[in-house]
Amino acid sequence: MTAAPHTTTVPDVLFDDSETEGRWRARFTAPRVSLPRWARDTPDRCLYTSNASGTWEVYAWDRSTGIHRQVTDRPHGTHIATLTPDGAQVWWFADVDGDEFGNWVTEPFAGRAKEDQPPLPALPGTPPGYPAGLDLGRCTAAVGFSTDEGTTVWISRNGDAQVVYHSAYDAGVGSLSRDEQLLAIMHSEHGDSRHPAVRVLRVGPDGPVETIAEKWDGPGKGLEVLGFAPVDGDTRLLLAHERRGRQELLVWDIATNTETQLALPLTGELTADWYPDGTALLVEDQHAARSALYHYELASGALSALPIPRGTVGGAAVRPDGTVEYAWSCAAEPPTVRALHPDGTDRPLLQPQGGPAPGSQPLADHFVPAPCGSVHALVARPPHVPAGRALPTVFLLHGGPHAADEDRFSAHRALWLDAGFAVVHVNYRGSTGYGSAWRDAIEGRPGLCELEDVAAVHDWAVSSGFADAARCVVEGWSWGGYLTLLALGTQPQRWAAGVAGAPVADYVTAYADEMEPLRAFDRALFGGAPDELPEQYARSSPISYAAQLRAPVLVLAGDNDPHCPIRQIDNYLARLDELGKPYRCYRYDAGHGSLVVAENLRQAAVEVAFVREVLRHV
Repeated sequence: MTAAPHTTTVPDVLFDDSETEGRWRARFTAPRVSLPRWARDTPDRCLYTSNASGTWEVYAWDRSTGIHRQVTDRPHGTHIATLTPDGAQVWWFADVDGDEFGNWVTEPFAGRAKEDQPPLPALPGTPPGYPAGLDLGRCTAAVGFSTDEGTTVWISRNGDAQVVYHSAYDAGVGSLSRDEQLLAIMHSEHGDSRHPAVRVLRVGPDGPVETIAEKWDGPGKGLEVLGFAPVDGDTRLLLAHERRGRQELLVWDIATNTETQLALPLTGELTADWYPDGTALLVEDQHAARSALYHYELASGALSALPIPRGTVGGAAVRPDGTVEYAWSCAAEPPTVRALHPDGTDRPLLQPQGGPAPGSQPLADHFVPAPCGSVHALVARPPHVPAGRALPTVFLLHGGPHAADEDRFSAHRALWLDAGFAVVHVNYRGSTGYGSAWRDAIEGRPGLCELEDVAAVHDWAVSSGFADAARCVVEGWSWGGYLTLLALGTQPQRWAAGVAGAPVADYVTAYADEMEPLRAFDRALFGGAPDELPEQYARSSPISYAAQLRAPVLVLAGDNDPHCPIRQIDNYLARLDELGKPYRCYRYDAGHGSLVVAENLRQAAVEVAFVREVLRHV
């Protein structure tokens, strides 16, 4: 493959077989919906997002009438929205061209009086920013915005907004108490945004705003606000902590400044939400790529598993009648939104017209020995391929880095399988679901640490006969795209091709141009800024290893990306040009990824076509 031309074209079709061609496209275009969220005091009024129009947009659903209405219709899509407690108003976040920088706007649940009438500003007079949390009460709105100057939290009543918190450090709105007297925020004034502290402010209208409680567990131990108890006058605040090496739960009573740690007999990372009467919790246990749901009775300590299928929960909440609604999928089955009723009945809740996406292959678990410990890999092979045959293999590296590949459906993975590739996911150090030490092990050596784990899994895949050593491909988006570029430069002998979507490519320039919350994240991850630790940033930056690149690489980049800005990608590609390295670039008009289904199809087709072309010459 030659170094020019550097741009790439979108193929019209990927498969000669029309059935396979139709199947992969159907997986991307099949209508999907998110878990609906309802108005607190009017639970028949709900919001969800869906790709039914061809772009991910916000929809309103009145359960009492069965009417669904598309709320937003924007070229780049919309995915952040909420309802006022009475269900009368929809708030949604309006950014520009997918850049995530904007303001909250509002419109009636039933729709604007005129179609061409724009939504109204939800907080007139407040400057734009990146969203940093939102909680709406009956009379009070708590709204966080982040800019290059730090984080500001506003309280708005009757249209009048006042600043109740500002810090140069990363912070955000956590939860507003049900009586709207207390506001919990998460902050990093101690300098570590990856392990936040919690502050509770008194924000009631009858007195001055003042701090009434603080909680910080010390270096390396974060706290996450999960929510105040949903009862008027109740000052209990549910938090997630990591005092024992993984994320667990505690209840902090602000009025008495007492806390109760909930030592549940579960093994994974825990999060939870309140049951509507405040007497119980809906607990989600996420461990080793799968999740489970539990009912936990606070008074008795009784814990009972909810009967849901094996797979991954993408969100769950409890209706006023006790029904648990949850989003679920597994690798072989497309996502569904389901309702588990108190009598044990489990049924699909929202079924978009057009039917579900075609299914795919299940994932198998492998725990690979490595110097750091056991690395969890999830693998799949195309159907009807004899066992024991080494296949071209794509290593799909997840983003985050604090995320995980899970047993969930992926149209992207299914396409690679249809194209004849085996697939390997690696939950490298930095991933969630394996405890705090595993997640935080990348501090000081980001990128290089994760790739040691990828190398161990790659060695296993090749030595076991699973993967063809000459036809291994590394692919990822966001942090996974960053790891892809770093892998191509630091492990050139392992890879025949690379595909990097929305990557960090030149870390120092990325730091200069990215949104402030990510700069704070980077400082916490590296231990300082680039001017303080230039050698560490250089050691973890893909552009430092451009000369070692052997394999052709495809870079996909959004023009309006605030996470991985375009200038640092241009710097990296210019360096490849100087060195005469083979690459292709695909630019798209959006931010950190796209909410437009047709654009997702184009990107997927470009990836597979590029890798096929490269491997024909191997």
